[in-house]
Amino acid sequence: MAQKGVQLDRETISCPICLDLLKDPVATPCGHSYCMNCIQNLWDGEDEKRIHSCPQCRQTFTQRPVLVKNTMLAALVEELKKTGLQAAPDDHCYAGPEDVACDFCTGRKCKALKSCLVCLVSYCEKHLQPHYGVAQFQKHKLVEPSKKLQENICSRHDEVMKMFCRTDQQCICYLCSVDEHKGHDTVSAAAERTERQRELEMSRQNIQQKIQDREKDVKELQQEVEAINGSADKAVEDSEKIFTELIRLVEKRRSDVKQQVRSQQQTEVSRVKELQEKLEQEITELKRKDADLKKLSHTEDHNQFLHNYPSLSRLSQSIDSSSINIRPLRYFEDVTAAVSELRDKLHDVLRDQWTNISLTDTEVHVSLSGPEPEPKTRAEFLEYSCELTLDPNTAHMKLLLSEGNRKVTFMRRYQSYSSHPDRFTVYYQVLSRESLTGRCYWEVEWRGAGVGVAVAYKNISRAGRLLKCSFGSNDKSWKLICYANSNSSYFYYNNVHTSISGPQSSRVGVYLDHSAGTLSFYSVSETMTLLHRVQTTFTQPLYAGLQPLDYRVTAELCKLR
Repeated sequence: MAQKGVQLDRETISCPICLDLLKDPVATPCGHSYCMNCIQNLWDGEDEKRIHSCPQCRQTFTQRPVLVKNTMLAALVEELKKTGLQAAPDDHCYAGPEDVACDFCTGRKCKALKSCLVCLVSYCEKHLQPHYGVAQFQKHKLVEPSKKLQENICSRHDEVMKMFCRTDQQCICYLCSVDEHKGHDTVSAAAERTERQRELEMSRQNIQQKIQDREKDVKELQQEVEAINGSADKAVEDSEKIFTELIRLVEKRRSDVKQQVRSQQQTEVSRVKELQEKLEQEITELKRKDADLKKLSHTEDHNQFLHNYPSLSRLSQSIDSSSINIRPLRYFEDVTAAVSELRDKLHDVLRDQWTNISLTDTEVHVSLSGPEPEPKTRAEFLEYSCELTLDPNTAHMKLLLSEGNRKVTFMRRYQSYSSHPDRFTVYYQVLSRESLTGRCYWEVEWRGAGVGVAVAYKNISRAGRLLKCSFGSNDKSWKLICYANSNSSYFYYNNVHTSISGPQSSRVGVYLDHSAGTLSFYSVSETMTLLHRVQTTFTQPLYAGLQPLDYRVTAELCKLR
């Protein structure tokens, strides 16, 4: 019974975390007791959460409690130790497969409490006591239990490795320093640890600075996300209102047209019916007159015939046939044509202005490793290939488009294009229908005297003989000119040209990285040869441009997929 009472006392004064007797016992505000190191280590891991809790009752503390050693409980633990309570440790004090075992224990080994780097032995709490009480042991270096103590022994000389060879970057023993490592740069392991510790602290500082920088970046990106979401929500809301107003306006115009047609229909029908009634009355009158004349023609009395003839032979005023103008059907066909023309114009406006409704300016480009490198091989370029077509509304009147609007030919005669505000009227140029943003690649196959391969903003001027209309002669376009039978080409921007030497090819590749501000022109053959690269800042979506330089010159946007 006495032994059972002692066992109960042992359970009462054991730490719920390490399950061993309390060491430097402390109590939490909720009343539960723990080893000071156990509860502090546990709360150290919860510091990031900023909320600490009791492992037993789970009560939380907003501020980390200040713990003070419970001297009365500590004295009780020490008293129980003197009674020999440690002579029969509980099962949880014995070493398991994953634990470091005490090297001094015989039979069933206890868990090691510390490992000694001088003795190269691991000790349980009982066998560790000499290191605390014997003066010769107190200078030994005690560390957390480790199974790798033998790695500190030199396999060649069976000595503790207390030195470090900087020449070979390895730990050695003293005998190694005077043997195979003689003449090498050697220091004590403690000195090397001090140097490496200094480097480690600098590395930690760098890492912590990077963490702060990344946290700042994350915060800024989160703000960017919120700004993008807010801007997008507002854009959707505003566009919904605008489109609702536009639909309402179209509905009103539809109602007006319907009302006007019905009103005109009623007017015209009334006019026709009124004329129809007059004609029917005239027909009735004429039939009656014809019957009277027929009756008079059968009168046998000559005097009676001559007496009645003057009054019957006179006809009443007849309706003039030229006043009968049947035109309502043609009139309403004109209305249909006018509405169809309005529809076509609205379609053109929506199509041509759609590129202005662009989210390009709101793109967020994030790269933790810097800008992506430009492709090297043609296969890599083709990963960014895009299908482009030429816009007939921009083509000069002497440019013929064919092959599904991918090919342009310089003709001597004017083509039958309709008038359009986007058409180039002086320079023989044409733009693509599709806008270019992000990373894009396309190729141009050309034949003839020479060609200009360009990119331009949508708002480049279209009319007049000023240089602001020509590709490469202003700050809204960039152009590479290639000539046949020449080893030189020329690059134009803002009316400044640069002579370029290099292999000429009938195929030119163009690579655009809009966000990075990179525009590159390549001569494409068996290899990709860079002709010219531009580094700038693009402020709008770009459009591909072609400029045949002479009659019969052809240039085609190639199909790459």
